[in-house]
Amino acid sequence: MIASKQKIAIKGTRHGLTLQLDDQCSYKEILGELDEKLSSNNQAEDDQLINVTIQLGNRYLTQEQKDALKKVIREKQHLVVDSIESNLITKEEAKEWKKHAEVKPFVKVVRSGQVINIEGDLLLIGDVNPGGKVMATGNIFIMGSLRGIAHAGVDGDEKAVISASFMKPSQLRISDSISQAPDYETDGVYMECAYLDEKVSKILMERLQDVIKKRPDLSSFERRMLNG
Repeated sequence: MIASKQKIAIKGTRHGLTLQLDDQCSYKEILGELDEKLSSNNQAEDDQLINVTIQLGNRYLTQEQKDALKKVIREKQHLVVDSIESNLITKEEAKEWKKHAEVKPFVKVVRSGQVINIEGDLLLIGDVNPGGKVMATGNIFIMGSLRGIAHAGVDGDEKAVISASFMKPSQLRISDSISQAPDYETDGVYMECAYLDEKVSKILMERLQDVIKKRPDLSSFERRMLNG
């Protein structure tokens, strides 16, 4: 008699347990085998809590189905679901991702008292004058002078950057970090890029070419521009 294919693979990691679910069988079969496998894996009362990551593969689950999975796991002592990962996303999630990944171009001068606030990456062909402000959930690229305020990663993206052809801002912000106007020895700097250094929790400025090495995802900006 041929043994049935294993529907759930349990792997231990330094972060806890990973449950890899077969994405070809029925959801009911997954629940049944999950309950059976976890029931046979008894733990001592004094064991520490173990984080569980569920990998769905190419399977889509509704929120109700995810909650049922979590319930089965929570009923087993010392197990807690840390995350549920899937290769699939909903249309709504795809639209939301696209909205934040899009590059929004503007051709204008942002004057004192004016504000540009967008979702995604901002490409400004023009200047930001003192008293002007540009904000984006993603990166900010300015083909002109930045003399006002720029705030990238508004929703908490600490990997966002701010780049300008001429950089002499009154204030830079990335996520929740703020950098006041630098004490330049010159009248400003050309083609500089500001980024948040997580090691020192400080906004630093370097040449754009050097920052790209630290933020390789910036190369996708060029692809998105070419693909329109």
